[in-house]
Amino acid sequence: MSELPKVWRNGELIPWENATVPLLSHALSRGSAIFEVLGTHESPDGTVSFRMDRHLQRLAQSARLLGMEIKYSPAEIETGIKQAVLACGMGRGVVKIMAYWGNEAIIDLVLKDKLDVAIFPIPARDELGLDKTATATCCLSKWKKLHPAASPVEAKACANYLNGYLARKDAMDRGFDIGLMAGTDGFMAEGSIESVFLVKNGVLKTPPLGRILSSITRMSILELAEKEGMDVSTDPIRGDEIFEADEIFTCHTGIKFVPMHRFEDRTLEAPGPVTAKLQAAMDKVLEYADPRFSHWFQKVG
Repeated sequence: MSELPKVWRNGELIPWENATVPLLSHALSRGSAIFEVLGTHESPDGTVSFRMDRHLQRLAQSARLLGMEIKYSPAEIETGIKQAVLACGMGRGVVKIMAYWGNEAIIDLVLKDKLDVAIFPIPARDELGLDKTATATCCLSKWKKLHPAASPVEAKACANYLNGYLARKDAMDRGFDIGLMAGTDGFMAEGSIESVFLVKNGVLKTPPLGRILSSITRMSILELAEKEGMDVSTDPIRGDEIFEADEIFTCHTGIKFVPMHRFEDRTLEAPGPVTAKLQAAMDKVLEYADPRFSHWFQKVG
């Protein structure tokens, strides 16, 4: 970024370089921060967000699951997003919302303060890889997804992403792009930052909620697939089923579809016919050419 955007922090727009916390802050030293990342797109009516309402609901849910309270309501955070996006004139990009305890916590483990909020508008650039169409490779990681009895996996908490880091590092060390994790129950879960889908005999399958993050992109793809009349299953997926999949793809906020052309030692069609059909349908949505999903966008710029 040649010129860093302003950051909305606790109701004020401040220079990016001033959006910091002490090294001994609870958020950093205890890993207690929660966050959201949502996409922004250019539309005929200006900059719009993709399902911002759902992202803000999930942020509030993350706080509730962890017994935390955020200083600002979803409506106030939405106003902050709009101010941050307008201040830098952003079109396509992402917005990262951090809710955190910025005060130092040398001994205290449980704080009673309300969480600070910082909102970072991040315009699209090459290194973000937004909307890239390249295929990728994946493997089954040696690491298991966190058990929901150990940590609320549906909370988008920074501490949970150490689990994802280990899966990605394992995959990269073995020469793959993405590591997919099974749960401690042996059923498929998700990737480091990705939801996973597979196709077998024309049926689109993805793991059920309960042991994975409640992904907004996953939810959107399922809604889209049902509207397109596709056969969809959210039943638990045995670990061995992915070895027999006809197609595999992952998704996250920045990239709605990443088709896999290799899983372990198997070569896959990428994208396969089901994945390609869904990609084309999502492209129409993101080009504002499918009025069935106009409610997925909220104006922010």
